[in-house]
Amino acid sequence: MTQLSPEARAKLKTVSTPTLCTALYKKGLRNQFIQDVRPLNPNLGNMVGEAFTLRYIPAREDLNPIIVFQDRSHPQRKAVEECPPGAVMVIDSRKDARAASAGGILVTRLMKRGVAGVVTDGGFRDSPEIANLDIPAYHSRPSAPTNLTLHQALDINVPIGCGDVPVWPGDVVVGDGEGVVVIPAHLADEIANEAVEMTAFEDFVTEKVLEGRSILGLYPATDPQTLTDFATWRAANNR
Repeated sequence: MTQLSPEARAKLKTVSTPTLCTALYKKGLRNQFIQDVRPLNPNLGNMVGEAFTLRYIPAREDLNPIIVFQDRSHPQRKAVEECPPGAVMVIDSRKDARAASAGGILVTRLMKRGVAGVVTDGGFRDSPEIANLDIPAYHSRPSAPTNLTLHQALDINVPIGCGDVPVWPGDVVVGDGEGVVVIPAHLADEIANEAVEMTAFEDFVTEKVLEGRSILGLYPATDPQTLTDFATWRAANNR
């Protein structure tokens, strides 16, 4: 797994998913925002970590009875115990929230192991409990039925699709109050730096708009005076 540098991790904790999406768009990447997932608790701050993946396929009843959980090597249970501290578990549930991808006990175990967060394009059971945990969790909607009724855990740490976004193990996953974006691992440092610069400019622009300034010539900065004013603002605000 590609190691996310501490510097890039710290920077990504300070920027928004909209800014990251724009930075990725500048690199030609249009489809990196996981569709239709939401934070259970939007007040936990940014989730940042390398992707560790779990893939479900449609369950076949004769292969997926409840006794499969007695197998210590069951892929779902194995993934929970092997997801590295600081990583984000990303689950491919085929955008099917009719049965849970996981529940409160498994997400609690991820939290206690130091995992940075968990994302599914399906649903979580025990969602009120998960919302109170100190771990960012993103899903489509609450779902009470056990995953076994519809999902069969098959693969760990392989390329997956989650909410229509391709996710490779080691890609950098960032979540905030709006949703989750996936950054290809080899672009993480570059995108983190670009997003920090963009955020500084956006904060400057927001301040000027609140003061009553027109966006024309300001956003984008087509007026040369805008860049002069921005440089002065950065120096004054240590940005």
